[in-house]
Amino acid sequence: MANRIPRVPVREQDPAVRATNFEEVCYGYNSEEAQLEASRCLNCRNPRCVGSCPVHIDIPGFIRQMVDGNYAEASTIISADSSLPSVCGRVCPQETQCEGSCVLGIKGEPVAIGKLERFVGDWAIDHADELPRPEIKRNGKRVAIVGSGPAGLACASDLARAGYDVTIFEALHAVGGVLVYGIPEFRLPKERIVAKEVEAVKRLGVKVETDVIIGRTMTVDDLLDKEGFDAVFVGSGAGLPRFMGIEGENLNGVFSANEFLTRANLMHAYDSHYDTPIYTGHKAVVVGGGNVAMDAVRTARRLGAESVIVYRRSEAELPARVEEVHHAKEEGIEFKMLTNPVKILSDDKGWVKGIECVEMELGEPDESGRRSPIVKEGSNFTIDCDVVIMALGTSPNPLIKSTTKGLDTTRRGCIVADEEGRTTRKGVFAGGDAVTGAATVILAMGAGRKAAKAIQEYLSE
Repeated sequence: MANRIPRVPVREQDPAVRATNFEEVCYGYNSEEAQLEASRCLNCRNPRCVGSCPVHIDIPGFIRQMVDGNYAEASTIISADSSLPSVCGRVCPQETQCEGSCVLGIKGEPVAIGKLERFVGDWAIDHADELPRPEIKRNGKRVAIVGSGPAGLACASDLARAGYDVTIFEALHAVGGVLVYGIPEFRLPKERIVAKEVEAVKRLGVKVETDVIIGRTMTVDDLLDKEGFDAVFVGSGAGLPRFMGIEGENLNGVFSANEFLTRANLMHAYDSHYDTPIYTGHKAVVVGGGNVAMDAVRTARRLGAESVIVYRRSEAELPARVEEVHHAKEEGIEFKMLTNPVKILSDDKGWVKGIECVEMELGEPDESGRRSPIVKEGSNFTIDCDVVIMALGTSPNPLIKSTTKGLDTTRRGCIVADEEGRTTRKGVFAGGDAVTGAATVILAMGAGRKAAKAIQEYLSE
């Protein structure tokens, strides 16, 4: 019976309306829809979905509870492995992870695991006061966490549950790392979701100090030698943007996606009550094809600019989530595939007036397995625009490496750490984008949890 029920569609804002506001695109399931969708799960004996989840949530276990409306029990099962279910339910690439491995997906539509996780996470936020709090015995050991993004929050919550005295040090004034400065409001509401998920971590006894830049305000060595911490976890993310190195990148009207999204998110450009210094012009070109590029182009569209994605490969190679590309197209975003910028053009006042591009064609696959783009000679053309946003990936800020003795990094500036997060410096652990370069929220969380385990082993030796 379960596999005969079609996947329950999720309600969304009308594209024409949502392209003009920053309210959440997807409304999620109500209780009736969630229970019906949960009833599609086959309860496989060897659930492949669990193996494909980077934090190995007991997916059939929590879904089984949902069928009967036992949302509190479903929440308890998820929280054993994930400290951010409302976030992950919204921004994880489920289609390539848990849902991508669902048996139902072989001949039909997989179970909407992400939407069900989101439902339980949101239910837990709304019923936080009714849920039991874990009894925690403190063990007297202290751990410092650098960065309050997904890696830091996951590591902090696991250590706090295990009895450690945990303090998070965050460089910005808002807690949440990439969840607050990088992902737009229409994909991840800040007050309603991120702030509440952070509150849940704080309820475990985790302390948070904002406006502390480790490497500037104090160093990792200070944390260990002067502040008396027994171990340090570095989850400082990857906030250093990459550029192409083409002529015109220093013109007025050229942004990194990082800067553009940080202004939009932390400086409330989405709220008409704020006079945010953010410039979108009449037409914005976003260079790149990942989720950050989709976030930037859809933000520019909502701020009133006609918006275009320029990507050097074909649509089949787009690294962004299929859902994000679909939503962008619905919102009127133009996609120029097999197109690569070679020069940004200036007006007589030093502002962007256009971008010169060349057409590309795909050659043989490179080491990533994607076909390499090759320039079509003599195919140069110009796109008129007054804003260019570069969404070409990021790498870690070199500040921590340059101020921490004995901490090895790769040539890309990523901290060298083993599978469990142990770095080359004793007592210092790292995980998430600071180690891998820019990746997903759930992979960063998985790294934070592995490091928490390694820290416990280290401190009990």
